[in-house]
Amino acid sequence: MGSTVQVTARRVIGVRRRGRTGGSLGDRVYTVVAAGVLGAAVLAIVYPLYFIVVASFSEPDAVNDGRVWAWPEGFTLDGYERLLGDARVWRGIGNSLLYTSLATALSVALILSAGYALSRKDLPGRNLITALFLITLFFDGGMVPRYLVVKDLGLLNTVWAMVLPNAVAVWNLLIARTYFRSAIPGEVREAAQLDGASELRFFFQVVLPLAKPLVAVLVLIHLVWNWNAFFDALIFLTDESKFPLQLVLRNILVQSELSATGNLSSDLASYAEQQRVGELVKYGMIVVSTLPLLIVSPFAQKYLNRGGVAGALKG
Repeated sequence: MGSTVQVTARRVIGVRRRGRTGGSLGDRVYTVVAAGVLGAAVLAIVYPLYFIVVASFSEPDAVNDGRVWAWPEGFTLDGYERLLGDARVWRGIGNSLLYTSLATALSVALILSAGYALSRKDLPGRNLITALFLITLFFDGGMVPRYLVVKDLGLLNTVWAMVLPNAVAVWNLLIARTYFRSAIPGEVREAAQLDGASELRFFFQVVLPLAKPLVAVLVLIHLVWNWNAFFDALIFLTDESKFPLQLVLRNILVQSELSATGNLSSDLASYAEQQRVGELVKYGMIVVSTLPLLIVSPFAQKYLNRGGVAGALKG
C-alpha cells in the first residue's frame, strides 16, 4: 500500500514539474514555433505602419537611400507643418467627421432594423424582399445612372450625397439577418411577449443588448469605409468647402506634384525642395488619415470578442 502511494505521489510530482517546465518536448517545440509564426505575422503587419510614421519624420533622401529602419534620420516636421498649416486639412477633417458619423449611424440603424425584420419567419414576403436585396449585389446601373439619380433628387453638393447612396450595404444586411436568425432564440421572444413587451420594446431592450458584438462589427466596418471614402465626394461634390479629408489630401498631393513639375525648367533648387516636401507630405497624409481609425479600433475590441447570447436562456 505504501509503495503504491509513493508511486502515485511521484507521478503527481512529475506532472506538476512538467507543467511548470512547459510540458513535453513536443509541446515546447510547438509553443516556440507558434510564437515565432505569430510574432512574424504581427511584425509583418505592424512594421509597415511604424515605418510610415518614422519616414514621415525623416529626410526623404535618407528614406530613399534605405537608411531609415527603426529611427528617424534627419528629423524634420516640414511635412506635418505643411499639412496642418493648411486650413483645407482642418476643414476636411471636420467634414469627414460629419459624413462618417452620420453615414455610420444611419447605415447601422437601417441594417439592424432590416436584418432583424428579415430574420423573422412571420414577416410576410420576407423571401421576396431578400431576393430584391440580393439582385443589387449582382446588377448595378453604373456611375452615370447613379449620378443622375442623385442629381434628380437634389442631393448634389449636400451632406446627404455622402450619406444616402451607400446607406445600406446588402452584404452586411445579410450578415445581420443571419446573426439574428441564429443568435436570438424564439423562446426569448415568447418570454418577452408573455411579459407584455411590445415588438419595439423587445427589439431595443432585448435584441440590441444581445447583439452588441454585431453592432460593434457593423460600426467598425462602416467607420472605416466612410472615413476612407472619397470617390462619391469626387463625383457629387464641387464645393471645396464640403470636401472630406481624403479628397483634400488627394488634391494637396496632386497640386504638390504639379507645382514641382512646373518648376523643373525654371529652378532646379526649387524643384528639389518641392520634391522633398512632396515626399514628406505623402507620408504625413497616411499618418493623418489613418490615426483616427487607429484610435477608435481598440475601443471596439471588447465587444468583438464577447459572446452574443451567453446566458440568454437559463434552464
